[in-house]
Amino acid sequence: MKDILQNISIEEIGGKEYKLTFFEPLMDKAILTHYLHNYHNEISKFYKKDATKIFESFIEYKMKENENLIVEEALQKLLFEVENVPFPTPENYTFKFIDLFAGVGGFRIAMQNNGGKCVFTSEWDKNSQITYKTNYGEVPFGDISLKEIKQYIPDKFDVLCAGFPCQPFSIAGNQKGFSDTRGTLFFDIEQIVKKHKPKIVFLENVKNFVSHDNGNTFKVIKNILETKLGYKLYHKVLNSMTHANIPQNRERIFMVAFDPKQVPNYKKFKFPKPIPLTKTIHDILEKRKVDDYYYYPKEHKYHSELKKVMLSKDTVYQWRRVYVRENKNNVCPTLTANMGTGGHNVPLIKDKYGIRKLTLKETFAFQGYPGNFVLPNISRGKLYQQAGNSITVPLVERISKEIIKVL
Repeated sequence: MKDILQNISIEEIGGKEYKLTFFEPLMDKAILTHYLHNYHNEISKFYKKDATKIFESFIEYKMKENENLIVEEALQKLLFEVENVPFPTPENYTFKFIDLFAGVGGFRIAMQNNGGKCVFTSEWDKNSQITYKTNYGEVPFGDISLKEIKQYIPDKFDVLCAGFPCQPFSIAGNQKGFSDTRGTLFFDIEQIVKKHKPKIVFLENVKNFVSHDNGNTFKVIKNILETKLGYKLYHKVLNSMTHANIPQNRERIFMVAFDPKQVPNYKKFKFPKPIPLTKTIHDILEKRKVDDYYYYPKEHKYHSELKKVMLSKDTVYQWRRVYVRENKNNVCPTLTANMGTGGHNVPLIKDKYGIRKLTLKETFAFQGYPGNFVLPNISRGKLYQQAGNSITVPLVERISKEIIKVL
């Protein structure tokens, strides 16, 4: 029986050999893993009908290979797969949240650390879905703009978390805002809030979001949350190096909106105060010689120029396509999504072995991810992108702690 169960895996669902006709492969995995994650609580009812279809069809297929398969033991095997992960759901949770535009789950770790249970996840990027499944045992649903995805959001939850796409509002982008299709995804958040009325809406975006289009973009969102939906909005730009004890110069706007009917003491909410930066880049940088991939070889066309400029081992430099800039405050410059795609905005350091890029492990550490966060076997470029797009976990954790105080 043990040999039979070794061949039972969620990964096989939606594969080439086994397909269902009533759902897309990704939907199969998302529905089933969301059901299994909530198997022992009332949230499971939102996924049970379709998850049962998927599971029964899968078992029927596996029984063609081995008629001795026991259904209950197969179910337990899949339960173990989603629960035996680096960041499982807290056993004694005190509130429920959903994780939209989830990326690789920075919001999830922060909220779970404060006693939250994630009951729905959405992330459209296929590579981020792999990283998410690896660490939380749950496959995110895909494009949240689709009606068929939204229907799986459970009726009741306390907090909606969303680091909604920042590219339309970023200084690094074209600043198209709502004229960019990604910018309109905020209106999907609006639809979900209107239907489900969570107690709190917790949003994150780039600092430039406040000033974009002379402040009109922010006015639109503030008006929707406060006038149209009846929430009370707090917002503030916070920096990872001043509010999270993480040596990265990363400014982001955080927006926290309360439903005053459900959270009558919302006026007690305050964003966390600054804290001393006691960590330095050397608390994060690896001391050993890292993989040769990260070092610039002497024959590289820019190596001689980099060597002339990069003289210190006590800072992180920033390669700005045509020149290298020293980060004077001795912290890591803002990590970006394009770190792995070329020479623009790439953080560089000099160690005793040469000049190199940050390792992937270092990059995620500069976002405050725990040491046991698992990076799956996908391209380095995609993993760099995931780190650059993420939130700084300890900062979100500090804000969420203040949120929970008023719940």
